[in-house]
Amino acid sequence: MARAKSAEVVRQEPAVLLRRISQLVTMAGEAGPRRGRAMREIGVMEDAAVLIAGGQIVAVGTTREVLRDGWLKEHRSEVVELDCRGKVVLPGFVDSHTHPVFVRPRLIDFEKRVAGAGYEEIAAAGGGIRASIDGVRAASEQTLADHVYLALRQAQSQGTTTLEAKSGYGLDAASELKSLRAIRRAAGEWQGTVVATFLGAHVPPPEFKDNPDEYVELLCAEILPKVARQKLARYVDVFCERGAFTLAQTEKILQAATRHGLGTRVHVGQLTNTPLAAVMAYHPASVDHLDFLEKADIAALAAGETVATLLPGANYFLATRKYPPARKLIDAGVAVALATDYNPGTSPTISMPMVLSLGCTQMRMTVEEALTAATMNGAHALGLGARKGSVEAGKDADLAFFELEDYRELPYWFGANHCVAVMIAGRFAELF
Repeated sequence: MARAKSAEVVRQEPAVLLRRISQLVTMAGEAGPRRGRAMREIGVMEDAAVLIAGGQIVAVGTTREVLRDGWLKEHRSEVVELDCRGKVVLPGFVDSHTHPVFVRPRLIDFEKRVAGAGYEEIAAAGGGIRASIDGVRAASEQTLADHVYLALRQAQSQGTTTLEAKSGYGLDAASELKSLRAIRRAAGEWQGTVVATFLGAHVPPPEFKDNPDEYVELLCAEILPKVARQKLARYVDVFCERGAFTLAQTEKILQAATRHGLGTRVHVGQLTNTPLAAVMAYHPASVDHLDFLEKADIAALAAGETVATLLPGANYFLATRKYPPARKLIDAGVAVALATDYNPGTSPTISMPMVLSLGCTQMRMTVEEALTAATMNGAHALGLGARKGSVEAGKDADLAFFELEDYRELPYWFGANHCVAVMIAGRFAELF
């Protein structure tokens, strides 16, 4: 049985004992992000129990083992006990890449795509990312915060307890700062954990379409310093891609982020290959998409600490027929995460179970690898691996409960939601 080191149990609220869990996926194991065959070691326990107090996990083991716990024996009359037979319990999902600050769906883009138009063709016609700008610029901070909060609740209803949220649809100083404040406001109302990312470098806005270098200068000299001073974001992200920002422009923004003490992440390799060596020099927490990679890129990822975050929801919705090479990445020893890429244009899903299914069916990940990617490795992609991503003594009690008999059913029943409860910091959160 695994137990927290301290014998003292903080009793701010009644302790909770989850017992007779039919299947508990603990993700217990090595401290860093999982790589290679370690991604298949998910620590499944049957007839399991978890003792929780003060918002943290105190002990994990079989029901028989945990019932022998000395503190529990002494204080059992004070503990709330819940029978979890018939439930699969997992660490709450960590969705490490989302774009929730927008006002409305992009239905015209969707109609054009169904009719056969491609991503870049839609963007050139005024659709794509730029189609969301007017709505964000015109919306109040409260309107944006309400939309973000709705997304957080929807994610929670599917088992997500930690989520990264990017700005990136305002693309001017006022609207980007407003977007980040909206994220902070929504996060303050949600029980889960939100990590904010500044994505002012999504694409050059219309007013800088013919002079993107001037916009990069504005980002680095004016907007990014304000984000840092106001502590509105933990990370800075850049979309390094044809039609967005060049590698040279990306490096300039990453340099500015580093100077201001912010972490970095990069959208890269979605439409074309960008050699990763230059990007990796800035030690990004994650590089995301990665549909187009060369052998040297995979080797660089395997040798570094950066997490490769794959976003198959975008490939599915764009009908690209080409998915990130998850199998090559994992077999090479790269730490791989999965996320939804929730956004109005290319991946309008907040469902991590659906992403698990896509990871297994379209990228040939094993169920165990997909679960690791959606929990432990996602936590490391956000710098939260010490607190999130596994069911272990000393970690936050963030758990998702599914009315299933076997964890392998999660990606099997694609498009279905079997989440019946979510616990965040030891408290059950209301589902829709």
